Amino acid sequence: MRLFDLTQDVAVVIGATGALGGAIAEGLAEAGAKVAVLGRNPDRGAERVLRIKQAGGKACFFAVDASHRESLASAHDQVQRDLGAPTILVNAAGGNDPKVTVTPDRKFEQIGVEDWLANFDLNLVGGALLPCQVFGPGMCDRQRGSIINIASVSAHLPLSRVVTYSAAKAAVMNLSQFLAREWAKHGVRVNTITPGFFPAEQNRALLFNADGTPTPRARSIYDHTPMNRFGNADELAGAAVFLASHAASSFVTGTDIRVDGGFLSQTI
Repeated sequence: MRLFDLTQDVAVVIGATGALGGAIAEGLAEAGAKVAVLGRNPDRGAERVLRIKQAGGKACFFAVDASHRESLASAHDQVQRDLGAPTILVNAAGGNDPKVTVTPDRKFEQIGVEDWLANFDLNLVGGALLPCQVFGPGMCDRQRGSIINIASVSAHLPLSRVVTYSAAKAAVMNLSQFLAREWAKHGVRVNTITPGFFPAEQNRALLFNADGTPTPRARSIYDHTPMNRFGNADELAGAAVFLASHAASSFVTGTDIRVDGGFLSQTI
């Protein structure tokens, strides 16, 4: 038995045009999966597909707006036509909007409801709910599937400043456990990965000054992370391959794998 062989799988990675989702897509392709790279940016999608193909993998890009069911349904049909029936779904789309970040100039009570709901649309509705509704039933019908939702350390302990993002990611974890229970009898496993701090476009301004030096927030993160560093995007790939592989994780559902350098283990 080859524990991490995904050559019989078709993986859909929503948000694969971003740093973290892209690294996961490349990891799944390296393990043999045919990968559907889904995202909004065609140029980045083409770059990701090229990287996968240059490494010997197979991938296609499909433009999608994960916050709209019709767009997801169209992408689902295209993936099935061009690559085959999806057996793996990774929901890596999401991010924090500066408009809902608590700052010295914007208190919690000043965050507008519309902005709050927009952040939930991005991280919960488009980041997990709708993709699971569109891709999950087919997996249930075929009695085979692994769904991996990307959570956050802020889903476990709400971080300062990013209250709406924290609440949305906590909802993603709760939804994932619900689906794990509901779909286990249909052969579909649902788990989450909790990344620690990985510099990406969405948080770079919070972590680095214009000259590239770490901000006070970044130094605080270092101090709270036993490994005393940020993560590298490719360090998420192993956890994703493990959860994607039926051979390696066939009895694993409703759980969360932390890839955080020990951040959530740190107290005093």
